[in-house]
Amino acid sequence: MNKLLPTPLTSERFKTYGNVIETKGVQPVSINQGNCQRFSNLADLDFDQTGVSGISLFVANPYSNPYQLSYVERHPLGSQAFLPMTSDPFLVLVANDLNGKPDKPEAFVTNGKQGVNYGRGVWHGVLTPIGLTSQPGQPSQAVHAQQFAVVDYIGAENNLEEYIFDKPYLVEF
Repeated sequence: MNKLLPTPLTSERFKTYGNVIETKGVQPVSINQGNCQRFSNLADLDFDQTGVSGISLFVANPYSNPYQLSYVERHPLGSQAFLPMTSDPFLVLVANDLNGKPDKPEAFVTNGKQGVNYGRGVWHGVLTPIGLTSQPGQPSQAVHAQQFAVVDYIGAENNLEEYIFDKPYLVEF
């Protein structure tokens, strides 16, 4: 089995796949009489004209360590943004396209305060919460489902392609 070790998610490392959605390094605008900071336009949303952009809520159960990455998917008609509604980290699994198939995947782990926007047509793993609720050397807390706001293409056209790897990847986190 192939092995993948995730690295911390950064905008620089992820830029070929889409956007990291976070406030780090972004100058906010003060609104609501100074009681709120607005961080605008944090992702490059890209949708085909056959559908519309939509906001959905996903609730995903965490995966155990190690995680077996057996397939990836992509969405040719629109980008797909995942915004966590908890402060728990999740895995981000992506691969470049190589002649219509995914190349070797890369694995990232969020810091719990980052979202991602997969560019249109980017191969990626499924939503993969990992339920890490403790620091090394400290006892684990209860693992729970994570909720995400998702902004993506909504339409009648098929916006899903899947690829099953001949040999799965083992992601140890």
